[in-house]
Amino acid sequence: MKPAADSAPRRGAEIVDKAQHPLREMVVMFLANRAAMVASIVLSIVVLAAIFGPMLHPVDPFEMVWAPFTPPGQEGFVLGTDYLGRDMLAALLNGGRVSLTIGLVAALMSVFIGISFGALAGFYRGLVEEVLMRITEFFQVLPTLLFSMVIVALFGASLEVVTIAIGVVSWTAVARITRAEFLRIRELEYVTASRAAGASNVTLMTRVILPNALPPIIVQAALMVGSAILFEAGLAFLGLSDPNVVSWGQIIGSNRPYILDAGFTVTIPGLAIFVTVLSISLIGDGLNDALNPKLRAR
Repeated sequence: MKPAADSAPRRGAEIVDKAQHPLREMVVMFLANRAAMVASIVLSIVVLAAIFGPMLHPVDPFEMVWAPFTPPGQEGFVLGTDYLGRDMLAALLNGGRVSLTIGLVAALMSVFIGISFGALAGFYRGLVEEVLMRITEFFQVLPTLLFSMVIVALFGASLEVVTIAIGVVSWTAVARITRAEFLRIRELEYVTASRAAGASNVTLMTRVILPNALPPIIVQAALMVGSAILFEAGLAFLGLSDPNVVSWGQIIGSNRPYILDAGFTVTIPGLAIFVTVLSISLIGDGLNDALNPKLRAR
């Protein structure tokens, strides 16, 4: 009788192990992706430098500290100085905070809008789907850079407006992915069972369907952070950024007239953007492989 008494805890442990098995598979597959792991390390270094760098190198990025266009490594300036004699290292470290914040906040805003439109369209279908998808298509065919330029020109080139402009024009891909996932999942048996058990539409969308639709949305959100950083750099290059806030794009935009005389003032922040966006893209590919059950089964 004693083995029978011990069988219940053993069965419970097996159930927990099976529930945790897919999670372990995802983690193992992500860790096995060398490119994604290297990218994660690089991105962690970039984030840590942006957070703690200004504390370790407490120089005002707007302060003129030396002669303009001092080459990197001379006069004690690791990355040199820009056209006004400001420390490029201080600008890069402080600008990292702003660029990463813009990328993250704009991506979260896009994901929120996209999930809202896609979930409602995929769940209710009919007239709701028709109206919401026509709105999505309208935003999708608009020239995103031109539309964001109009928003910034109308409401001012502040950091908040730039972030909102990027978020408003970048949500259509998330909406389409969410709609496709909701259309697929809403017909599955466990959703039908939840509906038969009396679950409300809100409960079905937020607690039953959405958690199972998250993997492709998470991958798209990761990629959108890099896209938002590039977007902000493009606006700054055109002079449509807050001149009172240092970002990587603002450094490139302010130094662009001198690209032939002192190319390092544009190359250094450009490399920071390139490395960061590439790292985010590789992490997104790793997440795609890890979260996709078909790819895990290969």
